[in-house]
Amino acid sequence: MLSALVWGALAASSLVIGAALGVVRRWNTRLIGVVLGFGAGALISSVSFELVQEGLAAAGGLPVALGLAAGALAFFFGDRGVERLGGRSGAKAAGMPLLLGAFLDGVPEQAVLGIGLAAGEGVSIALLVAIFVSNLPESIGSATDMRAAGTKSRTIILGWTLVAAVCALSTVGGYVLSALVGDRFTGGIDGFAAGALLVMLVSAMIPEATRKAGNIAGLAAVLGFAVAAGLSAVA
Repeated sequence: MLSALVWGALAASSLVIGAALGVVRRWNTRLIGVVLGFGAGALISSVSFELVQEGLAAAGGLPVALGLAAGALAFFFGDRGVERLGGRSGAKAAGMPLLLGAFLDGVPEQAVLGIGLAAGEGVSIALLVAIFVSNLPESIGSATDMRAAGTKSRTIILGWTLVAAVCALSTVGGYVLSALVGDRFTGGIDGFAAGALLVMLVSAMIPEATRKAGNIAGLAAVLGFAVAAGLSAVA
């Protein structure tokens, strides 16, 4: 359980690092888009080789399929709730939607890290890298917008630290639940995380990367996919 907390904290730490970087200075939009594209490609690889493949091996097709549907619906309706509060851009609200959006993205991702540890597979380096990298542009951009809207730096850092703490604890939660329930639960949660991430990637992360970086986002995504796939194969 301690290892789950440590790895979860490491993955979530990029939220705080990104928030600090966003508070310190304003970053080039194209650069943020490139990093976002790289993270999207890495997450697509993780969905393919870490979540769906391992879920099928652990529990078969039905639990994974049900998990995919549940995760997609949960993210879709949760994201609509975030949009009603002002959207994911800092221009319309005082920052709460940004934190909720990061929470919505981060919990299923990090729960899978704990599941892998509980199954005795060790931490997935490919998924760890994908989570760490994909967190950075979101928190940098959000913190920059919040700072421009007049939110105090201390408030911004505190808010993102709380989100990072909850995400880290999700790794422990995935570890504990998987150890208690077993493979069928593991397959369902793998599917749930995959469904949530796929909806997030298609509806938010990839369009945002393209908007910020143009066609370069596609190249960055392929590079991210290749790096994550290589790390998965090595592991």
